[in-house]
Amino acid sequence: MKLFALKLSAVVVLAGAGLLLAQPAAPQIPKIKFSDSKLDNGLRVIISEDHYAPVYAICVAYKVGSKDEHPGRTGFAHLFEHMMFKGSENVGVGELDFLIDTNGGNSNGTTNTDRTSYYEVLPKNQLDLGLFLEADRMHALVITKENLENQRQAVKEERRQSNDNQAYGQTSEKLEELIYDNFAYHHPVIGSMADLDAASVDDVKQFFKIYYAPNNAVLALVGDLDTKETLAKVKKYFGGIPRQEAAKPADLTEAPKTAERRAALADPLARLTRIDIAYRIPASGDPDARALGIAASILGGGGGGGGRGGGGGGNNSRLYRKLVEEKEIAAQVSCSTDRRAGPGMFHISATLRAGKTPQEAEGLIAEEIAKLHAEPVTDKELQRVRISLRRSAENRITALSRAQALADAAAVYDDPNRVNTEIDAQLAITAADIQKAAKADLVKANSVVVVTTPAAGGGGRGRGGRGGN
Repeated sequence: MKLFALKLSAVVVLAGAGLLLAQPAAPQIPKIKFSDSKLDNGLRVIISEDHYAPVYAICVAYKVGSKDEHPGRTGFAHLFEHMMFKGSENVGVGELDFLIDTNGGNSNGTTNTDRTSYYEVLPKNQLDLGLFLEADRMHALVITKENLENQRQAVKEERRQSNDNQAYGQTSEKLEELIYDNFAYHHPVIGSMADLDAASVDDVKQFFKIYYAPNNAVLALVGDLDTKETLAKVKKYFGGIPRQEAAKPADLTEAPKTAERRAALADPLARLTRIDIAYRIPASGDPDARALGIAASILGGGGGGGGRGGGGGGNNSRLYRKLVEEKEIAAQVSCSTDRRAGPGMFHISATLRAGKTPQEAEGLIAEEIAKLHAEPVTDKELQRVRISLRRSAENRITALSRAQALADAAAVYDDPNRVNTEIDAQLAITAADIQKAAKADLVKANSVVVVTTPAAGGGGRGRGGRGGN
């Protein structure tokens, strides 16, 4: 027998009757390089050069979300996501979008529980335009009775499209209402329409003064930029905006849950019964939260370690195999973690096949949770999630995705380098870490169960529309 030396990327080792392939160490995920500085007025400025394409992204993240609202004054953070496009001192109504579009760019804004951000992508020769537009609305947003009423109605229509006229639209709100006791996370991001109706122009102006100040914001720029030149221009446009008294940090503490909570909803737009099971989990930076993000991917996700909204219904997941393929109880199942600055949520959702009961699904889900307590997840499952995590991290190729990640990390966690360290922390999660976290947090006393059933006479059809948050 003739032996040939082959050039392989893995080392071949003879072991008994089999061949073991010792895989090479995974390559390091490229780190995002950036500068981090602060203007005299408190504005934090993060700049990351990337000369791959002649474009840049600008993202301004304000440290205000629905967690900063108070009883009787909800929906303000989300309302401002709309108000910020209605004109400022030197930019008329509709002009911001017009200027961005006609110069080959795009723009938008987004609000969640922990922050509100605004962003544009533009050609590199339009750096002054992007900085001018963001500085102008930070400095002097136009807040009038007419603008406020116009955007109140826009938010109401958005709620009708994304919540009230959608099947299962009320389910997520009920989950948050039951999982959280502290008002910060207890109420929905879109807020109460009654609260918005009661809001005066002075109320809205005061909210803007407190939270839309340079010392309560992070400005991130990524793209074909020169750091020194860009920082000089940032100072030119933003340096004269006065700082304001620092906003009082929101209290996000939650007393431990001691008993399961349940609710039943009758939904006239639903065609099938759905069961949602949620557990309150530690804040995003806690090691247990990371471990539960990995667990969510193994249980019901095809994706990575579970950020906000992460983890869909992967065909290789435990819950999919059990509820959809083997038992044919569910038509769809998912598991995800909503990781936040404060306590987050571990969420399982199963839409049942006709004729199947929520009790059947709940029993099977309980079995899978019990398995997480009783035995470590497999190396193969961990490896699959790690590959997905790496793929997700390596896909941060757009200037916008990096600008948003840097701005969010700085605004929510006061650590822009989290964009580099968090993925390593997730990749280091072990089977023992997952088992420990599951035993601590995925317990009945810490759970919420919401069963949504089709209401008698319901049409079973909702209206589409753009998302609200």
